[in-house]
Amino acid sequence: MTTTPAVAWIGLGAIGAPMARALAGAGLPVTTYDLFPAAREAIAEVAATTETAREAARGADVVAVMVATPDQLDAVLFGEEDGIAGELADGTILLIMSTVGPAALDATATRLAGTGVRIVDAPVSGGAARAADGDLLVMVGGAESDVADARPVLDALASNAPVVGPKPGDGQRFKIVNQLLCGVHIAAAGEALALADAMGLDLRQVHEVLGTGAAASFMFGDRGARMVEGAYDDVRSALTIFVKDMGLVAEAAEEVDQQVPLAIAAQQLYQRGSELGWDRRDDSIVHEVLREG
Repeated sequence: MTTTPAVAWIGLGAIGAPMARALAGAGLPVTTYDLFPAAREAIAEVAATTETAREAARGADVVAVMVATPDQLDAVLFGEEDGIAGELADGTILLIMSTVGPAALDATATRLAGTGVRIVDAPVSGGAARAADGDLLVMVGGAESDVADARPVLDALASNAPVVGPKPGDGQRFKIVNQLLCGVHIAAAGEALALADAMGLDLRQVHEVLGTGAAASFMFGDRGARMVEGAYDDVRSALTIFVKDMGLVAEAAEEVDQQVPLAIAAQQLYQRGSELGWDRRDDSIVHEVLREG
């Protein structure tokens, strides 16, 4: 593979778009596709765009997929109308950067077995702002030579992209643990601030004071600030992402017969927020779920 691989980028959502921009800014040739024309138009100033996913993938050295759900991954690869699997040549790297869970990765690997397509499993953590700066954490699973060929893309997107396992699916397993921690920490921050509010405390003071002690965490600092301000329409990470991800956590835990009671309790909060119609609001709105009772 060439030192500077030609990259096809599929998925220009809240995280995917700044990631694609970061790649283009690092000097990699990027051809992009998203189902929504507005998303394609928004990036056209810095990267090539196409009308179909197949067109984007055709001839690429690395095909990166950044979609939201396992079903979307399956549609991108194997959909009857625009599935890209037939465009992936022998030796192409399929870089799956979505959080879709181990089961989806295993199913994808099985369907592509024998085609010569090389899968690198590389889910990300860090949010949109860090994505734009090329400062993500990427948890990489894949064969050593495949990861080496994907490294120019990984290094343009991440400040830290450790190899966490030798096969596709290992990155997803790491990300499952990451999302368990994140989901529980957000829920814990919401519960703590809801209790503080119910006791008549000044939420800004609670956030400021406790954020300097042993109770501090990234999520208490970050999501807690949004809870205090009620900034639920400033969507940095939509509630629907944790509805999906905590479901993946529960699924993975069940697969290995591991109890995850805190994760299940948090999952129920996100699901309740979804039932209230808050899927597209910021995930910090779990604070309001708890205040609703």
